[in-house]
Amino acid sequence: MALDITGILDKVVSHAAGVGYFEQVNGHEPASAPGYGLTAAVWSERVTPVRSSGLASLSTLLVFSVRIYTSAHQEPMDAIDPRMVEAVDALCREYAGDFTLGGLVRHVDLLGAAGQPLDVRAGYISQDGSLYRVMTITLPVIVNDLWEEAP
Repeated sequence: MALDITGILDKVVSHAAGVGYFEQVNGHEPASAPGYGLTAAVWSERVTPVRSSGLASLSTLLVFSVRIYTSAHQEPMDAIDPRMVEAVDALCREYAGDFTLGGLVRHVDLLGAAGQPLDVRAGYISQDGSLYRVMTITLPVIVNDLWEEAP
């Protein structure tokens, strides 16, 4: 079985686009400054085998980063984080509510049974000379029986 990375990535991006918070959603980590308002970007961060049933194939942990960006210099500054947390909440509800991403994965690993739970971290990044407030969701998904083991 081959990894349907395009289908899985498209599903994660479509959830972000569907929540209605973002001016733009990219399916890659941007190399240049994002647009105005809230912007989201989705990219694959890690692929690693996980313990599975012990049969002749390996299940895989596929970790995505879903980063939300907005300018750190806007008024009122006290409204930046609440708006971003609203968007984070909407995305986490989407990923928990579509636990198998439309049947493309075994499940979103919400509690980190394979080592990486769903997680959100806030911070700042500087890009193209501008400062951005970011919140990055670590989205772990498990894909069953991806790699066949052969003696």
